Amino acid sequence: MPRIFSNLNDIYPAGLFRRLAAILYDLFLLFALFILVGFVGVALTGGEANEHPLFKIAVFLVPVGFYGYFWRKTGQTLGMLAWRIRVQTYQGQPVNLKQTLLRLAGGLISWLFFGLGYLWIYFDKEKRTWPDLLSRTQVVVVPKKGD
Repeated sequence: MPRIFSNLNDIYPAGLFRRLAAILYDLFLLFALFILVGFVGVALTGGEANEHPLFKIAVFLVPVGFYGYFWRKTGQTLGMLAWRIRVQTYQGQPVNLKQTLLRLAGGLISWLFFGLGYLWIYFDKEKRTWPDLLSRTQVVVVPKKGD
């Protein structure tokens, strides 16, 4: 039986500010990972720019691996944990790999349209963004421990 998150009766949709704050926190972690991958890539080429296709794939896999690991394991990245939000299916389960990839694609599309995909939260009665709609997932506020 699939794992289901607890406190499903105490959750509600996350607002735009919490989502953007969590994204900002996570960007710091992603930049650190990009720097690490870049350092290794440049070290492997003796200090020269690395144009190898495997290096480009490794750079692409940084956010996929980062979000894929955390969203599938706990539903929360470090930024999401700090802002008490979680991504989950409508049934309260962790997202799968397909949903993770769709959320990442939806996020990229949202930013390419100048953030409209995130501003969509104000037009949707269930406070969903394009990544939520595309992946059929939701981002919710989780209660404080002890509440």
